[in-house]
Amino acid sequence: MTMADIRGSTSGAEPIGLAELLELAALQDRVDRKYVLPVAALTPILITLQGRARTLEIDGRRDFDYESVYFDTPDVSCYRQSALRRRRRFKIRTRTYVDSAQRWLEVKTRDHRGHTVKQRQEHRHQATELPETAREFIDHVVVDAELAGTWELSLEPTLTTTYRRRTLFLPGSASRVTVDTDLRWMAADGDHMDLPGVAIVETKTATTRPCEADRLLWRAGCRPSLISKYGTGLAALRPDLPSNKWHRVLNRYFWSAS
Repeated sequence: MTMADIRGSTSGAEPIGLAELLELAALQDRVDRKYVLPVAALTPILITLQGRARTLEIDGRRDFDYESVYFDTPDVSCYRQSALRRRRRFKIRTRTYVDSAQRWLEVKTRDHRGHTVKQRQEHRHQATELPETAREFIDHVVVDAELAGTWELSLEPTLTTTYRRRTLFLPGSASRVTVDTDLRWMAADGDHMDLPGVAIVETKTATTRPCEADRLLWRAGCRPSLISKYGTGLAALRPDLPSNKWHRVLNRYFWSAS
C-alpha cells in the first residue's frame, strides 16, 4: 500500500480548510497517542473512518511534505530527558511545510498532567539556524513551562526527519488524526534510515478520552506505541545512546529495516 492507496481510502471524506481546522481543533495543548503499523494495515481502518472524518485540503492538495530539523546539545540532553522518561521535558525543532515553503520554530513541552504543549513562531531563517530572536523565543517558552532555561546551552542541528502527511479532522470528538508515510531520518553526520512500508498514525485529543480513530485501531489489534520521531529516530542511528524506552518498536520496525 502506498500514499496513493491512502488517498483512495479517504477519498470519500469531506474536505476542511486549514483556517477552519485551526478554529475547531488547534489542539496546541493536547493528549497524543501514536501508533506504528505497516502501511497496508491502514486500509480497512481508513475506509471505515472516512465516513466520520473530514480531510485537510489546501489549494486542492490533501497530502503534504514535511521536514523537521531537531536541535539538541552536544551531549543530546533533550534526547536523554525523553529516553530516561523525565516527566517534564522539552523538544526544539524547525518545521518546514515544503509545499508552501512556510517554516516555523516550534518548542514542545510536557506539563505536569502529561499533556503536550506546543508553541511556535514563524521562522524566517534557514531551517538549521537559531539566531538570537529564536533563542529568546525558546528560552521564554521553556522558562514559562517552569523548566530550566536554555540560553546558556549550546544547541545544534542533530536530526532531520522528512515524511508525507495526510490530516483528518473528526467532528464527533473535535480531534485530529495524522497519517505519516515515506519516513526518513538523517543524522548530522549524514547517516540515514528509511522506512518505506511503515506508517506513523497519531491521534490528537483535548482530553484523555480516546477518539473514534483510537477505538478503530484498538479493535484492529493496534495499541499505542512509545515512539518519538526524534527520540526513536536518533536511537536507531545512534546505538551508543540509551534506548530501552523504545526497544520494542526499534526491534520491530527500525533495526530490522537497516
